Amino acid sequence: MKKADFIKAVAEQAEVSQTTATACFDAMIGTITGCLKDEDSLSFIGFGTFSVKKRAARKGRNPRTGETIQIKAANVPSFKAGKALKEALN
Repeated sequence: MKKADFIKAVAEQAEVSQTTATACFDAMIGTITGCLKDEDSLSFIGFGTFSVKKRAARKGRNPRTGETIQIKAANVPSFKAGKALKEALN
């Protein structure tokens, strides 16, 4: 499912216009991104938890040349599915 399909489905289910659904979707993504930028976690009971994990610096290898390179430490987004979501899928 692509973003446009998702927004159309949400608009139909919530009985709002696609413009309103798009604005809500963009606001939600912006809020989640803002929380993660501040390194906060965000939990939706039954759905899951978004959080930031720290990935340590490590050595890697350039597959083209075989040269060893240093990969910088980074913050990466993480999502852990909640119990209700897991149950819905199984």
